[in-house]
Amino acid sequence: MKSTRRSFVNGAAAASLAFTVLNGMPLPANAQAVTPEEARQIAESAYIYGYSLITTYVTQVQMSNVPKVEGLTAPTGQFINIPRYPPADYRGVSAPNADTLYSLGWLDLTEPQVFSHPEMGNRFYLFELTDLWMSDSESSPSRRTADGKAANYLFTGPGWKGEVPAGMTQFPMATRYMVILGRTYADGTEQDYKAVNELQAQYKITPLSSWGKPYTPGAPPVNPNPGFSMTDKPQPLIIAMGTEGYFDLMAKLMGGDAPPAAGDGPILASMAKIGIVPGKPFEMSRLDPAVQAALKDIPQSALKKIEDNKAALGEIMNGWVVTKGLGTYGPDSYMKRAVVAAFGWPANQQRDAVYPYTETDSTGQKLTGANKYTLTFAKDATPPVNGFWSITMYMIDQGWWFVPNPLNKFTVSLRDNPKFNADGSLTLYFQNESPGKDKETNWLPAPKGEFIPMLRMYWPKNESPSILNGSWKPPAVQKAS
Repeated sequence: MKSTRRSFVNGAAAASLAFTVLNGMPLPANAQAVTPEEARQIAESAYIYGYSLITTYVTQVQMSNVPKVEGLTAPTGQFINIPRYPPADYRGVSAPNADTLYSLGWLDLTEPQVFSHPEMGNRFYLFELTDLWMSDSESSPSRRTADGKAANYLFTGPGWKGEVPAGMTQFPMATRYMVILGRTYADGTEQDYKAVNELQAQYKITPLSSWGKPYTPGAPPVNPNPGFSMTDKPQPLIIAMGTEGYFDLMAKLMGGDAPPAAGDGPILASMAKIGIVPGKPFEMSRLDPAVQAALKDIPQSALKKIEDNKAALGEIMNGWVVTKGLGTYGPDSYMKRAVVAAFGWPANQQRDAVYPYTETDSTGQKLTGANKYTLTFAKDATPPVNGFWSITMYMIDQGWWFVPNPLNKFTVSLRDNPKFNADGSLTLYFQNESPGKDKETNWLPAPKGEFIPMLRMYWPKNESPSILNGSWKPPAVQKAS
């Protein structure tokens, strides 16, 4: 799911200490003397390090701090189930999906929770598990990791020790809160929508203490003052926190609900130099005035760095941007994690899904509905997947959105029963007007202006040919003569 999100202090004060005693307040325990420039560098790195945590926490509160299931929100411990693909005029989350129906539930692991799903058969499904740091489980329940039979999974929070009931698979999670982002394949027909809706109605979350007993979920008390807007988009809301508000919330979360990972020791030691310590309040007033001035615009400068790294996130293959290696992050990938939080929260493990997209044709020119294009897969060279693949068309208008068209068709895939060429190859048509009735099964309607096709590859093959090792690449989009 995509989302469109949004000086340097003179070194003359370099000799100034980063901390001082103001109003009789003691220095932070780990305080060290750093220059304003050094403090700024530390703060920018810290902001980038924590961006996934703050983004996920804000999203969690906005989606679950509610009294009942309504629209795209639901109390903690209950699922939001989307019953249909979004319509052509949908303007909620950028780059909407027209392959699977979403089911989303936030869990509070103060007490272990059991997630149950019914028999899924051979239908593709994926229940992506994500913690507050935006780290995904590499073993998220899915058609890839399980056999499709009914199953029960036990999610436990940090430090939990107890007995796992027989027949359950345990997922120890690194943070108090987590989200299950479910995707269940639907072919877009009313009959299949109904079948998927019946499955969705059986996705359940049960506290371990209530397992095996009659249980009706209730809503936890709503916090009337969560500390930020419940309706503003996350990015401007986070910017509005300012330097102090951001780091204070980050330190609070790290001290309780979201303990830092074991490998984060070096950056934690660095942050402590400017008073960012897990579980300790962060107060700008305790810093030297020159350092305070240096940190004033950290939200803006750090977000600019995140935005500048967006283009470097993916590899270019025949004009397609292919991003891999998401969902698992270590000390060498804090920036990657922040970019994903800002522009594609959360993200799938590459073994579950890869979403290449392109903005250009084979000559590097922008794709536009003023022209006609083809995309041809050679014989036996359609996207290699164990699940399924599709290509979705998006027009660009302050986001990536479906293209209204007479066929109400937003994707093209094998479920359209496209016509293969005599030599076994498959040619798809990207253009504004119909290529002719005999070719409409292979047509992906484009807008009149610029557009972006996105190839979704669910459960891509691991063995060659594979997009994961680069032995298969999506072919370039060709402008028709």
